[in-house]
Amino acid sequence: MDKGFAPWQQRAFEQTVAALDAGRLGHGLLLCGPTGMGQRAVALALAAHVLDRDMDAAGRARNAQLIAAGTHPDLQLVSFIPNKSGDKLRTEIVIEQVREISQKLALTPQYGAAQVVIVDPADAINRAACNALLKTLEEPAPGRYLWLISADPARLPQTIRSRCQRLEFRLPPREEALAWLRQRGHDDGIAREALDATRGHPVLADQWLQGEGMALRRQVADELERLAAGKLGCVELAQRWTGDEHADLRLRHAADLALRKAGDGLTDPNRLHKLAAWFDAANRTRDLLRTTVRADLAMVELLLAWGAANQQQKGNIR
Repeated sequence: MDKGFAPWQQRAFEQTVAALDAGRLGHGLLLCGPTGMGQRAVALALAAHVLDRDMDAAGRARNAQLIAAGTHPDLQLVSFIPNKSGDKLRTEIVIEQVREISQKLALTPQYGAAQVVIVDPADAINRAACNALLKTLEEPAPGRYLWLISADPARLPQTIRSRCQRLEFRLPPREEALAWLRQRGHDDGIAREALDATRGHPVLADQWLQGEGMALRRQVADELERLAAGKLGCVELAQRWTGDEHADLRLRHAADLALRKAGDGLTDPNRLHKLAAWFDAANRTRDLLRTTVRADLAMVELLLAWGAANQQQKGNIR
């Protein structure tokens, strides 16, 4: 059934439904791959498939309404919850949440004969919670499903990964991604540019084209050129780059542009080393922006290093 999925999502859905219906899918499932490839949407569609078993039309309609509202009693989505003060979300999934999963899966389903728990992102489960989750995975019950979504499954303990079947979401072939972007209403030329910029990630390319991502990328490239040419000051640019909510995306673009610049046929080992070091520094600065460090000061230091690494460079960044 086509649920408005992109082709790669449809393939993942159909593959897993076939395994479910043939009794080849166990208790634990790890849905992994690059962030934003539709893992949660596929997981919810799979949950609907499981929860609709042996239901009449009225039961399926009720399930659809409850799932859409996030209130289905036999489906639990686990993600970040507010911290103790309630002013922001935690950055980890904690043991209390995992204990609730175990309690949930021990209950009798309210509708049908199945229960589904989806954890997203599973790689945010902390160590103590992973130990508790392992016990749940080791003691599966009929009709109970525990599905983990992770963009970085290597962060999960091997003991967790080994007890889950794996559903990989891979970047699609380039022509398929371009066809999908054209279907989304994007001109072929800008679709290719965005797909190159995102290293083949069609959903991210679509987001950047729908929003400010690609325009911001061009602006970052221009500003880095002007900075290297001495036509723009580090302090002024740092204040601009940290003055709104796009600081992280600017640094992502800047790091990628530096990497492309380093691979653009440069033969000077010293400059290659400086650009590679700047790429690492840009990503470290992205992490710093999530702390209490003064964002503008961290940005000034980074931009000063860019000027030093590009004093002799006059070519354009693409």
